[in-house]
Amino acid sequence: MITAAALATLALVCAVGAWRFTRARWTYRAPHVAIVLWQALGVTWGLAGTGALLSYALEPYGQGVLQGLGAFVVSAMNGGYGPAGSFTLPRILALIAGLTALTILVVVLLTAGAQTLRARRRHRTLLALVAREDPEVPGVRVVDHPGPAAYCVPGLRSEVVVSEGTLKLLSPAELTAVLAHEAAHVRERHDLVLLPFAALHRALPWSRVVGRVQSEVGLLVEMAADDVARRYCSPRRLATALLRFGTAGAAPTPQGALGVSETAGSAVMARVERLVSPGPDLPRQVRYAIVAFSVTLTASAPLLWLIPH
Repeated sequence: MITAAALATLALVCAVGAWRFTRARWTYRAPHVAIVLWQALGVTWGLAGTGALLSYALEPYGQGVLQGLGAFVVSAMNGGYGPAGSFTLPRILALIAGLTALTILVVVLLTAGAQTLRARRRHRTLLALVAREDPEVPGVRVVDHPGPAAYCVPGLRSEVVVSEGTLKLLSPAELTAVLAHEAAHVRERHDLVLLPFAALHRALPWSRVVGRVQSEVGLLVEMAADDVARRYCSPRRLATALLRFGTAGAAPTPQGALGVSETAGSAVMARVERLVSPGPDLPRQVRYAIVAFSVTLTASAPLLWLIPH
């Protein structure tokens, strides 16, 4: 019961921490570090929550969760549940719930990944038909659309796409800022950061916490790309480009892509304010401590899966 209680406590701590974390604003001072912490919370919550149920269900085997699952499979193939007297209704229900939750999380993640890959493949095929090269913006695909649009299609053959409307709307300096932002998305593979949170929201669409977490991580990803972009361009030019996109009514970003105007409303204004009037960076010691805590937290659930009951 000790391992199951530890895993349940860990899952509860992650859930409460995630709820409070959505209200934190220090994250804007270090979005890359905050993203690492969010990933740690998400992975740990999933493994701890399912592990608590499985640990309780498999306790009669006297082994860890992984070893217990193996022993259960062997026992089931031999026509039984486990040691004598262990076939109790609460443990059976916990086993069903744990395996179901784990299966849903894995299947939803794989399904979301497959759907995203298909959407990108279709969009690349479409771009091959309608997009063109422009000597004014080398390495960028241009589509003849009057509305403003700028996004990247990540992957092994990543592409940055802008519309004709964007070229007319933005000044050269603003366009450079937008392209730097999109290049940051591509280099740092922010699509892989967002995928697990999108899958979790698909698995738990009724959860307000999960919805807020997805929105918060999406905003942090955009801020992280802003931080990379401002190394190569004027932050004010990127801010004015965001405002121009907002007032001109930017076209929606295609499925599977990441756009410069991905966020909306107050989130865009938070990005603009941060670019125009950046606050102090989070102290290096604090950033290192958060990363160390994130690594420790991520390792805790798998270790508890291995500890015998």
